[in-house]
Amino acid sequence: MKRNYWLLTGFLVLLFAEGFSQKPDPVKMKIFVDALMKKMTLDEKIGQLNLPGSGDIVTGQAKSSDIGKKIRNGEVGGLFNIKGVEKIKEVQRVAVEESRLKIPLIFGMDVIHGYQTTFPIPLAMSCVWDMNLVEQSARIAAVEASASGINWTFSPMVDVSRDPRWGRISEGSGEDAYLGSRIATAMVKGYQGDFSKNSNIMACVKHYALYGAAEAGRDYNTTDMSRVRMFNEYMPPYKAAVDAGVGSVMASFNEVDGIPATANKFLMTDVLRNQWGFKGFVVTDYTGINEMIEHGLGDLQQVSALALKAGIHMDMVGEGFLTTLKKSLQQGKVTQKQIDDACRLILEAKYKLGLFADPYKYCDVARSTADVYTPAHIQAARSTAAESFVLLKNANNLLPLKKAGKIALIGPLANTKENMPGTWSVATDLKTAVAVKEGLEKAVGSNAQILYAKGSKLSSDSNFEKRGTMFGRELAPDSRSEEELLNEALSIANQADVIVATLGEASEMSGESSSRSNIDIPETQRKLLVALLKTGKPIVLVLFAGRPMTLSWEKENVPAILNVWFGGSEAGNAIADVLFGDANPSGKLSTTFPQNVGQIPLFYNHKNTGRPLAEGKWFEKFRSNYMDVTNEPLYPFGYGLSYSNFTYSDIAVSSKNLKGNQTLTATVTVTNNSRVDGKEVVQLYIRDMVGTSTRPVKELKGFQKVLIKAGESKKISFNITPNDLKFYNYDLKYDWEAGDFNIMIGGNSEDVKAAMVNWVK
Repeated sequence: MKRNYWLLTGFLVLLFAEGFSQKPDPVKMKIFVDALMKKMTLDEKIGQLNLPGSGDIVTGQAKSSDIGKKIRNGEVGGLFNIKGVEKIKEVQRVAVEESRLKIPLIFGMDVIHGYQTTFPIPLAMSCVWDMNLVEQSARIAAVEASASGINWTFSPMVDVSRDPRWGRISEGSGEDAYLGSRIATAMVKGYQGDFSKNSNIMACVKHYALYGAAEAGRDYNTTDMSRVRMFNEYMPPYKAAVDAGVGSVMASFNEVDGIPATANKFLMTDVLRNQWGFKGFVVTDYTGINEMIEHGLGDLQQVSALALKAGIHMDMVGEGFLTTLKKSLQQGKVTQKQIDDACRLILEAKYKLGLFADPYKYCDVARSTADVYTPAHIQAARSTAAESFVLLKNANNLLPLKKAGKIALIGPLANTKENMPGTWSVATDLKTAVAVKEGLEKAVGSNAQILYAKGSKLSSDSNFEKRGTMFGRELAPDSRSEEELLNEALSIANQADVIVATLGEASEMSGESSSRSNIDIPETQRKLLVALLKTGKPIVLVLFAGRPMTLSWEKENVPAILNVWFGGSEAGNAIADVLFGDANPSGKLSTTFPQNVGQIPLFYNHKNTGRPLAEGKWFEKFRSNYMDVTNEPLYPFGYGLSYSNFTYSDIAVSSKNLKGNQTLTATVTVTNNSRVDGKEVVQLYIRDMVGTSTRPVKELKGFQKVLIKAGESKKISFNITPNDLKFYNYDLKYDWEAGDFNIMIGGNSEDVKAAMVNWVK
């Protein structure tokens, strides 16, 4: 057996003699994997499909641990959420030196929005509308994670969501398929590169599919929609990731068409592999196979067989594959080919990562300190966070503030490092994050005085506060009553020239299993805000949120609102940069903010009805509207203010009549009518006026983020081709139809200039 191993190793060295500086040759990869699989037993093949958690492994004890024994026996294909390059190197040594065939492991982790250097939560990142920054954030995350031994990330999450009650809206890119597709592409490129370096890691697009459309916004709930909506409005970001070459896909928890995604052959094989041409492997979400038992699809053996036959290749944690597939093969419930195909895809992924050439490729201990949390990475996180913030209101140009006088900093989220990085920041050192208080104090130095008071608890319900501050995000213990906290805050406020109120959600009030039926600011914080307003002092609301929130009262009563989401490890510094004008806010919403939860789901690219309400009207009987609230959002998709003031000219089009594959150029002149240089996101929307099936009132089809200096005008042009007009029709044919098209360009989805063109085939 030892002789066979060294023959295999020699063959491997020969294959890699040219160096691993380019994408692996698929022919050589097939030869290598074929040779290896001929040596594998059935149990070893099934073992490659098993992805347990890191379990009881601690440094120095990998060999004797339970997981270590399984690795030695060839029963493990990879591990996830094991942290530390020394620990990973030790575990990898067990795999490549003590198992029979010396097959290396793949090591995965939830590197969602950064590693130790943490960037804004994904929903916030989607508000930068700058794909270079998005790609850079993924690149930095890959550099840091790979320096710590990780070579596979469970990101990007690209689930389109139109329901802010759903907690995991914080982890995605908002409500729009086009913007989500652009972000998916950038993230995959940032993580993976071409796999040639030890700083390239494998991406895993998730959660396939439709996870963000859970009924009632309740996590893991049923999803049910037409195929037309599915392919036009929810599927494009997954396909974009596949087109970008993503190495793996994660199945979602929810059911689609009555079948859980983990057993859904239509999704995993018919669409993903046969239609889209995906060549990588599919992994379940955490115990996704086992959970199909509760869905009512059978016992563990039955659901494991269903998953394999549907097109699942790796079983996360549940060990259904490990413990049942051999029996299912013997009983004819699965085939040898299905097991072999799954095994091959796992081995190919390891080959592409270069793990057969060098199992310790990602175990450079020197990199674990040199490439992690570097000054350059920290600065990138800070500047990116500033670009993710969305200025929702700025009456009388209250912002930016002066670095002078006395500034009251009040609120339960003002001095909590632990809540700044946001949900799913599993590798972050929470103690190194920058709180708002620290950021403001450093920014003003001796030029101004920061007066701090907590002001209120996060929530008057202590149990709710516990649920919203899990995983080490607890606020500092405070035994004072609400009245005592409020009185201290009012005393501080009355001494100040301006109040900065830091209110909203704690980081774990959004994220997985953090759905909310009420998305207001918690009542005890609202009471604090009301009391502060009564002082008559100017107030800036710094809003922390992992979702769109219902802020109708705040919009009406608070003079300035800056939505900072959760800005990552440099949040406090970035917030100070924007509050004091060292950075000009340029974020634009990637989700619609409703007036109240009764409007949900509310999104910009909706369809018309046969009885639409006229624009600007409310209320009309026998029209599609509410009796108690207008149809309008509180803040529309694409919205965001700046310290600059931008105006748009009318649209100039290169032609009003086009034919076939001609290109239409639409141009506007954008002018910065202010004394402040600023960035503006110029957005292109198109409406197909008549179709064989109904079409949305507008769809995002392009955007450009441009720096326009004070007093400067810039011409911004978009080139539009028939590809931008295509959609899936009733028969799910992807094509465009001749007719009239309304071309719209503006600074958000509501405030646009428009021009009509006719396009024939």
